[in-house]
Amino acid sequence: MIRRFGIAGLSLVVVAGLGVGWWLLGGRTGVSRTSDSPTQDAYVWQRDWSADVVRAVRDQGPSLNRLVVLAAEMRWRSGHLEITRVAVPWEVLSTMDRPIGVAIRMGTYSGPFSTDGGVANGLRTVARGILDAARSNQVAVAELQLDFDCADRLLNGYRVWVEMLRREVQPVPLIITGLPSWLDQESFGSLARAADGFVLQVHSLERPRGPDDPAAVLCDPKRAQRSVEKAAQLGVPFRVALPTYSYRLAFDAQGRFLGAAAEGPPSTSAEGAVSRILAADPQAMADLVARWRMDRPASMTGILWYRLPVAGDQWNWRWRTLESVMAGCPPRDKVRATLAAQGPGLFDVQVVNEGAGDRTGPLAVRVTSAAGIVSGSDAVRGFRVIASAAGELLFTNASCRLRSGDLAIIGWMRIDAPSSVEHLRLEIIPGP
Repeated sequence: MIRRFGIAGLSLVVVAGLGVGWWLLGGRTGVSRTSDSPTQDAYVWQRDWSADVVRAVRDQGPSLNRLVVLAAEMRWRSGHLEITRVAVPWEVLSTMDRPIGVAIRMGTYSGPFSTDGGVANGLRTVARGILDAARSNQVAVAELQLDFDCADRLLNGYRVWVEMLRREVQPVPLIITGLPSWLDQESFGSLARAADGFVLQVHSLERPRGPDDPAAVLCDPKRAQRSVEKAAQLGVPFRVALPTYSYRLAFDAQGRFLGAAAEGPPSTSAEGAVSRILAADPQAMADLVARWRMDRPASMTGILWYRLPVAGDQWNWRWRTLESVMAGCPPRDKVRATLAAQGPGLFDVQVVNEGAGDRTGPLAVRVTSAAGIVSGSDAVRGFRVIASAAGELLFTNASCRLRSGDLAIIGWMRIDAPSSVEHLRLEIIPGP
């Protein structure tokens, strides 16, 4: 759903920066403003609707204004059109008391653009098939979204497709996705008006200069605000797509960028390679939401999150995190330590994060007891345990990741007198 370019067999996103000068010279002039709460939508971009995806849609969908579901992907390769249709469980969506959008993802294509070529005919066929399937399953489609990796210089050609497809899918609104770099093109205005609206994707990944490059972010809040104000000048209704996901970046021993992956490690085996996690910043995104809830262009109608949190997705926010960010509240972690009995006198030491935010970094748990009560202990999951003569135990980890809702066993301890467990005191203290 975002522009990609291949590096080391992987896909990355490029976005052109917008100059500060436009904002300073009065970009807001003449734009109608609003302080109404923006709508909050989310993408369901999975190709395989597992039980976890279905559960997330059913449990979290009611808290959102709209879900936009990936329904098909199209690629033009070696002169042939490849179409991958997603087996959308329409019976699940038919029970949702929320508007449902469907999306077609189109890969890179350099032309020619026409209304009767192979790609255009393929678009027609795929779009009609999706809408027919939805209609036959009693799903009223609220929008058809076209997500096309169009080069900036080809926007006029792209408009040919948009005008054609809009006629084909009426009365279903046709929405296109757009990049901030398109706002610098004169042709984007006519392209945007050829559709029923657009989604401005302000999340991106620029090629990092090294493992410690501070400019490597998925969404720069200041740049996002400038892009929104510039988009508002068109007078076309639009939503803003914000990120919830993470990338794992890989660099060689000399700090050269090797690639990135959104799930699992990058596919590289370079000797001495190092990795870095680049994640969407919940604090920054919450601040953006709070700002837009107070003041934004009236033509910016809402926010579309990429993507809906699903259990088992290790590189995406948890639902509680997104829920907090949607309210404009920076999510905070809330970690506490507990004991869990495993047998007579044997206890697991656990930590649980009851907050909406993830906990990343040093973590230490101190267990205080009367001397002689604890007869043995050990640590797991990257923790180490230090015992003092006074009967105090310290479980420490210099780099612990505890996501919102996670419960983790960090060690165990044996107590000589099980009845003395009430004399133990567990507390989270500043980590090492």
